[in-house]
Amino acid sequence: MRKTPIIVAAALAVCTAGAITLTVGQADAHTAPGTHAAQSAYPPVGRFTVVEHAVTDTVVDIGPKGDSRGDLLAFANPVFNATNTKKVGHDQGSCVRTAVGKSWECSWTLLLPQGSLVVEGPYFDTADSVLAITGGTGIWAQARGQMVLHARNAQGTSYEFRYDVTR
Repeated sequence: MRKTPIIVAAALAVCTAGAITLTVGQADAHTAPGTHAAQSAYPPVGRFTVVEHAVTDTVVDIGPKGDSRGDLLAFANPVFNATNTKKVGHDQGSCVRTAVGKSWECSWTLLLPQGSLVVEGPYFDTADSVLAITGGTGIWAQARGQMVLHARNAQGTSYEFRYDVTR
């Protein structure tokens, strides 16, 4: 019978620690203006740009040998700030070849410290692409809008993503 108060006390301590952790986490998520977290370069609504370094892109050749409908492209790449000087997060996703030599249909997630944004739409081989923002997490929960993808070089190793986020 003496174990019951000890078990109750231990459970209470665990619950209290959990509540303190949750409260601290919530405080970090809602930091006052002028503090580190509030100085994010990426607004919950509005425009921002990141630069992807396409260093992991992998094409899986499915069906006829070479570029053909149904081929898969998968990636998980580092993402840098608009000036391409500081790593700020990463992206991950996949595409299916839909028009040989012309376009892919893609879906991917941009992961940043404040949350993530999901985009879906066509990626054109030789032109800028506009993809739909279909949702997000963190400060981008319920986000909508569009993302413009622009190749920064002919080798396909660097891309500019301009997000126009609405709700």
